[in-house]
Amino acid sequence: MKFSTRLLLSAMMFLNFFIWGAWYVTMGTYLKSIKGVTDVQVGIAYGTQSLGAIIAPFIIGLIADRFFAAQKILGILHIVGAFLLYYISTIDNFSNFYPVLLLYMILFMPTLALVNAVSFKQINNPEKEFANIRVWGTVGWIVAGLIIAWLAWEQKNTLIQTFRLAAIVSLVMGLFSFALPDTPPPKSGTKTTFREILGLDAIGLLKDKNFLVFFLSSILICIPLAFYYQETNIFLNELKVEGAAGKMTLGQMSELGFLFLMPFFFSRLGVKKMLLIGMAAWVLRYLCFGFGDTGSRMWMLYGGIILHGICYDFFFITGQIYTNDKAGDKFRSSAQGMITLATYGVGMLIGFWIAGLVAEKYTTANGHDWKSIWIVPAVISAMVFLLYALLFKDEQKKRLSQAEAKTGLATSPIT
Repeated sequence: MKFSTRLLLSAMMFLNFFIWGAWYVTMGTYLKSIKGVTDVQVGIAYGTQSLGAIIAPFIIGLIADRFFAAQKILGILHIVGAFLLYYISTIDNFSNFYPVLLLYMILFMPTLALVNAVSFKQINNPEKEFANIRVWGTVGWIVAGLIIAWLAWEQKNTLIQTFRLAAIVSLVMGLFSFALPDTPPPKSGTKTTFREILGLDAIGLLKDKNFLVFFLSSILICIPLAFYYQETNIFLNELKVEGAAGKMTLGQMSELGFLFLMPFFFSRLGVKKMLLIGMAAWVLRYLCFGFGDTGSRMWMLYGGIILHGICYDFFFITGQIYTNDKAGDKFRSSAQGMITLATYGVGMLIGFWIAGLVAEKYTTANGHDWKSIWIVPAVISAMVFLLYALLFKDEQKKRLSQAEAKTGLATSPIT
């Protein structure tokens, strides 16, 4: 691949995830600053991500894969998205905020698949090259958080600026997309079925008891995952942690670090132990949040954030590799689509809703009873851990190369 092409694709990833990271992490804190917005409504707002994830396959399967070049659709979605993000920044009530955000997320979530499609079309060896391109998406997310911390928008209560920053970068990304290498529709002139779009061609994998246990565990673990994305920034800001958005980028930095260690652990531990370690890290993370403070136990707050690398990589990346191995060549794409729809769609939609209800229940005069809130996802994570440990039968360890491990992270939609 030419250096110029690599540069274009890396910039595409950086911008795409910068846009998301610029407003998503701090949205809960922003919404809580609007008079009358409840924790349940915050959960509903975050649920737009899941609704977008459910609808995205239809946009990709029925439009992008059949009629238009991927880079052109990417450009149009981001240009329209830029205007929606700016319009969001002019809204001061939830009833008007929500439908615009929902429309934006329906347009944004397909871009996660589109940037992958543009990249895969241009590279010769995905296992060796793609991760080095996708990693710039995580860097973009990190940089967005560091900029918010540097500008102190959280402390100044001016988080509305995050939507304007995202709008500007979205417009840049939209125009930039038309300069990307041509990626024509791969299924032009062919018929795409709803069964294929939803990944139902891989439904037969659920007849395997081990895969069924893994599938159900993946959905259930997304409930505590939603607590992290929805509540952590609100939690840190209520505790007066300075530059909370910037400190939360330690989670993505940890994710990158553990990515490179995964081949070492995977070859020695195998699938079951890797997944169990990932789920145990969820329990530990929320206990750290529940019992930590900004005094002598500040290290627990940092520890809870840094555990994101183990939480995400050891469970979700291992799970993607396991799914890839079980599905084989015939159902690989359908199986990954089915898992993504079930977890980031259904699982996290339930999780955001439950997180909102729990946060609402433990609202106090001065904010929230965070210890009680964090105990809930800790208990859920522990229950999923026990379910998986008891029902999943260990299989022969699957060894993989570093390139395979990298590819797992590279195809994940959330950092």
